[in-house]
Amino acid sequence: MVVSAMAGRSAVLGAVALSLLTVPAQAAPGRAGAEPQPAAALPAPDTAGLAAVLDSVVAQGAPGALARIDDGTKVYGSTRGLADRSTGRALTTADRFRVGSVTKTFSAVVLLQLVDEHKLALDTSVDHYLPGLLPDDRITVRQVLSHRSGLYDYTNDMFASSVSGFEAVRNKVFTYRELVNLSLAKPRTNAPGAAYSYSNTNFVVAGMLIEKLTGHSVKTEYENRIFRPLRLSDTFYVHPDTKIPGQHANGYLTSDKAGAEPVDATDQTVSWAQSAGAIISSARDLDTFYSALVRGKLTSAARLADMERFSRVNSTTSYGLGLRRRDLSCGISVYGHTGAVQGYYTYAFTSKDGKRSLTALANASNNSAVLNTLAGTLESAFCGKRAVTRSSATPVEREDVAPAAPREQ
Repeated sequence: MVVSAMAGRSAVLGAVALSLLTVPAQAAPGRAGAEPQPAAALPAPDTAGLAAVLDSVVAQGAPGALARIDDGTKVYGSTRGLADRSTGRALTTADRFRVGSVTKTFSAVVLLQLVDEHKLALDTSVDHYLPGLLPDDRITVRQVLSHRSGLYDYTNDMFASSVSGFEAVRNKVFTYRELVNLSLAKPRTNAPGAAYSYSNTNFVVAGMLIEKLTGHSVKTEYENRIFRPLRLSDTFYVHPDTKIPGQHANGYLTSDKAGAEPVDATDQTVSWAQSAGAIISSARDLDTFYSALVRGKLTSAARLADMERFSRVNSTTSYGLGLRRRDLSCGISVYGHTGAVQGYYTYAFTSKDGKRSLTALANASNNSAVLNTLAGTLESAFCGKRAVTRSSATPVEREDVAPAAPREQ
């Protein structure tokens, strides 16, 4: 991987911004049927290790990288490198960014709230709510939210070539049905419920369900059900607008051609993803969101239990309903989602009790070394100095990608 010529400059302009400050503690309501791990059981975050991970991410080609840990009473923030290669502005932990597939958890929460309101049943056919949409009426809502529907991921073909594929859709506006039709033009990957197969198509269908059952856009439902109640002031769904509001990190898509300059992918409709990946947020807001989710502030205890009914995906990861569990080297498990969209990689996870949350970002994509290394922020944040050092040559098992195509999600 060719390191950008800006990397050295990034290291200077984005010299460590590691800070520790006190913030008000949040109430932690109990959760029926759960045995949260006490915060005291978590080792102190390894802030030096966290900074070292970000150093490596920038050295491997990302213009910038950040991590923010919210420990309930303390916030730790670390940054390296640039938010904008053209101006040289340093990245900060307050910058907004595109969160990619982290959006899937937001979409799942809205649908689970609709289950709580008796407007939706998880084990009912999608076609019951959206007649004629899918060719198999055995595909249920639960299978869609757990990536077990067998619906082909249309992005396999859309981004077969990362840069040209992106430029072809950067300013395009799709309807949900157009995206589903792209999927249905290909054979399904498995029979309904037979296997896990990650597919953006599933969460396009989730968006269609939200809009059909509420009579409102997903934007309205995100805002009324999640953004406003949690006071997520940095979180937006602007589709089909192309701009990120306010101060933000520019995102850079690594060229398919070795040595070529990265493509500034910041401005785009993200219409190819919509309810599967188009939310904009910040590290602070994602920490707040996942902490609130596992504390039971967004759904009933029964629906959270549905969300946390995980199936093993690979040696370190399990998937529930729009939610991942990552098992770390020290034996601690964390809950959240990863996200990739052109120009951005995100990890956003929280502890079982929601008392410690981490969000990490690299403003680069189509760079597997950066993606693999950024996963180390989880180890530093939750395992502390007990983390097992993994070789940078050891790949993180790809999570947000359909098996056939390790590309943007």
